[in-house]
Amino acid sequence: MSWGAYGSFLAFAVVLVLVPGADFAVVTRNTLALGRWRGSWAAAGVACSNAVQGSAAAAGLGAVIIRVQPLFNAVKWAGVGYLAYLGVHAVRSAVRGDYPPLDAQGRGSTSGAAFGGWRQGFVSNITNPKVLVFYLAVLPQFLPAGAGVPVLLLFAYSHAVLSLAYLLLLTLVLHKARRMLERRRVRRTLDLSTGAVLLGFSARLAAEHA
Repeated sequence: MSWGAYGSFLAFAVVLVLVPGADFAVVTRNTLALGRWRGSWAAAGVACSNAVQGSAAAAGLGAVIIRVQPLFNAVKWAGVGYLAYLGVHAVRSAVRGDYPPLDAQGRGSTSGAAFGGWRQGFVSNITNPKVLVFYLAVLPQFLPAGAGVPVLLLFAYSHAVLSLAYLLLLTLVLHKARRMLERRRVRRTLDLSTGAVLLGFSARLAAEHA
């Protein structure tokens, strides 16, 4: 394996991870709604989805999904619907302005926060066809000639780990700013903002290749 190619991919992956997208909005929304615990599990859900899609690409399943148009469209529209659902939910929370208090660890008072956060992160990412296209079309550009499945998995899982590290750092930063973010006016503004962003991503995904 060419370590130079791997280094180039890591540099590209870092830039890609830092660009705010639907994953950023989902993790931010979960952290603001129910605290760092929930946001961290949403980040874990995103990373698990990245690992699954990377594995699917290595196994050749990703290519099948992209080539079979009805299946690709089903994934795409599931993503459109789910992002829209999350966006509407965030806007509704902003309108209601009813926020449960966070405990000292930022876990929130709602049971099942771990699975709920993981599920939102996983589903929002797994239904985004752009992620699968990245693993099938962009990632191979960095692979050395003759690279096998283990090398592809190393590249794919490295991206998943970078994404997890960045999103966990995001939850930590939001947690540090907890006192300010607990203000009702601030939380309503942030909910409204993240809701609008999620609805925007949903609309943009729906418009692509419509």
